[in-house]
Amino acid sequence: MAGKNTSAEKAAAEKAAPEKAAPEKVVVLGSFVVDLMGRSHHLPAPGETVMGSFFRIGPGGKGSNQAVAAHRAGADVHLITKIGKDVFRSVALDFYKAEGMDCSYIFEDAQEMTGAALILVDENTSENSILVHSGACGAITADEVSKADTLLAACGILLCQLEINLEVVPAAVERVHERGGLAVLNPAPAKEIDPAYIGMFDLVTPNEIEASILTGVTVTDLASARMAADQFNRMGVAEVIITLGSQGAFIQPRGKEGRIIPAFPVNVVDTTGAGDAFNGALVTALAEGQTLENAAEFAMAAAALSVTKIGTAPAMAFRNDIEKLLLARGRRSLVGKHPVTG
Repeated sequence: MAGKNTSAEKAAAEKAAPEKAAPEKVVVLGSFVVDLMGRSHHLPAPGETVMGSFFRIGPGGKGSNQAVAAHRAGADVHLITKIGKDVFRSVALDFYKAEGMDCSYIFEDAQEMTGAALILVDENTSENSILVHSGACGAITADEVSKADTLLAACGILLCQLEINLEVVPAAVERVHERGGLAVLNPAPAKEIDPAYIGMFDLVTPNEIEASILTGVTVTDLASARMAADQFNRMGVAEVIITLGSQGAFIQPRGKEGRIIPAFPVNVVDTTGAGDAFNGALVTALAEGQTLENAAEFAMAAAALSVTKIGTAPAMAFRNDIEKLLLARGRRSLVGKHPVTG
């Protein structure tokens, strides 16, 4: 495997090199599931049935959500995933067609059903509980991913999560590293995983729960986030971002002092897709040559906008709205570097 690069090193190289014609290509290797989302006045306790006030079926899955977030934020993004040949198939393909997204690497499975997520949202607190079945995307094969070899060899950033067949990921990371690209892992949904697997990646982006599970450090504040980030560094990860909800995001490049990027206060309606919005916008900014700190601020703005709407993929923010929020909060240096889309 070629040597791994930090986002700071890539940004420095961008600055020293002649001006680029376009941002780097982003590839998301991840899940598509159909979201079955209901809202009620409180989340049911075990054995309890509550009456809902709202129900919606829509596109979801962490990989898909993050690809949509990146697309709307302005990235040249391609999604590698797998769906079933069933009634939910059109939920994916119709949505991507409407978004104008590439569907060249969306594989189909005749046996496995399209994945599904059962999402319950408390309409008073916006807290949620989610049960995910990976379905077809959990059965994606190495042969299928190899069909995207040319795409992976040409991309600058690969973004992965934990909702697909993890056995296909190392070869994809290897391919991206061969040309000096960055491999990013959003280790969600939360579960224990081999530290050597995590160490393949250049950047990890867990939330506080995921960071706690993966490092053994209970993350609640700046001090504990720094301890968890140090653990990730020891696993071999160069850069770490731990999202902390309303506290913002803790960022720590290897060998540098970590710091908190403050959250953008907004009127919260539904927090379901906030992490996906953050990750999609983050890789968009990194692909444009932004530093890790600036990319995290851009991502915080996108995440803030996403929680002001109901749903996951449909709630992802467009580039012009992200830039408007950044301008309103005095982040002028992050605006106007690339064409506005959406």
